[in-house]
Amino acid sequence: MRGAVLWKAWQRMEQSNDFKKITACLDMAGCPNRCRHCWLGCTPNGRMAADDLRFVAEAFRPFTKSLEVASWYREPDYLPEYKELWALENELSDMREVPHWELMSVWRAARDESYIPWLKELGVKACQLTLFGGRQQTDAYTGRKGAYDEIIQAIEGLLAAEIAPRVQAFVNKDNVDDLWAVVDLILNLRLDERCAAFGARFGTFVHQGSCDGENAKLYDVRVTPDDLPRIPPPLAAYSLRHWGKDTLEEIFGETESALCRRLADSTKTHCYVSDTPVFFVDKNFDVYPNITAPEPHWRLGNVKRDGAESILACYLNSESPAQKLRMTVSIGEIVRRCGNPGSQRLFIESDYIDPLIKRWGEVTPCRI
Repeated sequence: MRGAVLWKAWQRMEQSNDFKKITACLDMAGCPNRCRHCWLGCTPNGRMAADDLRFVAEAFRPFTKSLEVASWYREPDYLPEYKELWALENELSDMREVPHWELMSVWRAARDESYIPWLKELGVKACQLTLFGGRQQTDAYTGRKGAYDEIIQAIEGLLAAEIAPRVQAFVNKDNVDDLWAVVDLILNLRLDERCAAFGARFGTFVHQGSCDGENAKLYDVRVTPDDLPRIPPPLAAYSLRHWGKDTLEEIFGETESALCRRLADSTKTHCYVSDTPVFFVDKNFDVYPNITAPEPHWRLGNVKRDGAESILACYLNSESPAQKLRMTVSIGEIVRRCGNPGSQRLFIESDYIDPLIKRWGEVTPCRI
């Protein structure tokens, strides 16, 4: 029966019985941090094995023309056998989009002298690191004492390997004034000059992040228009260059009040189905689409118990509660029921929808 449902869904998409590409990312070890801004959430760490990666790869392989697997979706290269896992990922994947993501494990770099040179060998040109201001704010937001010092150590290691560091700085009401510490760091470490010395360009940018996962808990301190002039001008200039925008307002988006007014009468629904989906597989083998935080209302099934065919049928038919909601209820109705029309908090529209979907399930549980 499931096979028939799956085939009908594919026919409705006017595709063959194969996805163009499936990417499956496993949370094999979790993360050493407990970041207050993490859109993926801070679920307990697990410990999956190489055979689990093989199992998931083989489960999804029959349904795609091209398969890609990854051993993490929170902290990259967290397990001690990260080099062997990278080789296994390449063995199990039909193709890799990039030589290695421009995300690195600061935790690993501080404990393994061979890690950054290994990234260099893989062809990595730039790596992104995250700050929230100076030492105190960064350690507090990262949820781990010593995180700031390890970030500085990682920056020096990257520069020594001629890999350009790129710094993203998250901003909320409680840390905006501390962003001057990021400016001081850039100047004191001469990051522009030192990157230019090996033909690279240093980059940094600020943003408020999404509002899902752990970051949803920061709703009360989310920036409002009066906070934007407090962002240090040098960081503002870097950010405009990075995002290709003319004003900070373009980066930070609209007030929630304005979004509520603009979207209140919209009759639009949305289908998240893609022929190149990315799936998160957690330590319990539960599967979620890579749309927002892997939370229960997005759950597609369990690849161990249900199998990949059932999971793909759920995805294609928008059967998860969140997918079904967006397919059947207009964004206008969702905003009218769950938005806060008096709020001046700033959102990019796409980042505003996800917390509303979660809020819908909290205020109208029978409808999600």
